[in-house]
Amino acid sequence: MNKVYWGDCRNSLRQMKTEGITVQTCVTSPPYYGLRDYGHNGQIGLEETPQQFINNLVEVFACVWDVLADDGTLWVNLGDSYAGSNGNGQHEQSFGQTKYTPFESPTSGKKLGIKPKNLLGMPWRLAFALQDFGWYLRQDIIWHKPNPMPESVKDRCTKSHEYIFLLSKKPHYYFDYKAIQEPSIYGADDRSSRNDLRRNTGMNHIAPKKDNRAGNGRIAYEGKRTENNTSGGQESFVHIEDMKNKRDVWTVTTKPYSGSHFAVFPTDLIEPMILAGSRVGDIVLDPFFGSGTTGQVSQALGRKWIGCELNKNYETLQNQRVSQQGLELI
Repeated sequence: MNKVYWGDCRNSLRQMKTEGITVQTCVTSPPYYGLRDYGHNGQIGLEETPQQFINNLVEVFACVWDVLADDGTLWVNLGDSYAGSNGNGQHEQSFGQTKYTPFESPTSGKKLGIKPKNLLGMPWRLAFALQDFGWYLRQDIIWHKPNPMPESVKDRCTKSHEYIFLLSKKPHYYFDYKAIQEPSIYGADDRSSRNDLRRNTGMNHIAPKKDNRAGNGRIAYEGKRTENNTSGGQESFVHIEDMKNKRDVWTVTTKPYSGSHFAVFPTDLIEPMILAGSRVGDIVLDPFFGSGTTGQVSQALGRKWIGCELNKNYETLQNQRVSQQGLELI
């Protein structure tokens, strides 16, 4: 497959439905409300009101519903906005880059009928609207950013997280939890190991190591155990067998990207979504394809991909990203 549909994603998704295309999972990040002007008529994100923005996204994901497998999943990353924030332009640092975008944001002034400085709660507005449509809202995942965009505010904390929502069409759906399990340093009832860890004598120097036996991109872990004894301490190499379910707080650093698209997924943010939501050979969909990160990661993990994109100017960036055969995912 590996194809980009150009134009409004709603029209593209309707075309995909007539072509009989079915995808296994959808991994995407829509434009954030009032944040940027991507310079294209008909773009989503600059609607006059938050409700219009939400309505448009519900329509998009209704079209996704029509091409998604019955046991498929939808993963949506969406950041929030403040009322009265952007004025006629903004300095926005995204993944290590800074850009000034002069435009009239719908969140500026008193256009919204919402008092300035109010957090709009756009991610949860969307989540509840999708739930009302019929999606199962299965989980909210916190994307914790250790290197957040600096903020000069003095009356609240600096924002260092975004939401990822996991949704499904059915109560039971394909989810490969083993593919994204995390290392458990000690067994659930191994109290001696826990005590060793508190004394800094247990497992340390933990590092991921690719293990073909794990399958489907799973990573096994190896490390060193330092044991204190009368001889002054000995170090032995061990293999960590215990794994645990992935937690719902994902710590992923934002990373710079040299292209001209300023809202780029970190590859290691979406890798777990693709691993858990699809099998090798399945099709992964991104209706807001942008610079093509979803295609790049899907391809590196042995999946096929389909992207929808309104702005043809991103075609060169997409071609560059999906042609990177040497991508290493960590």
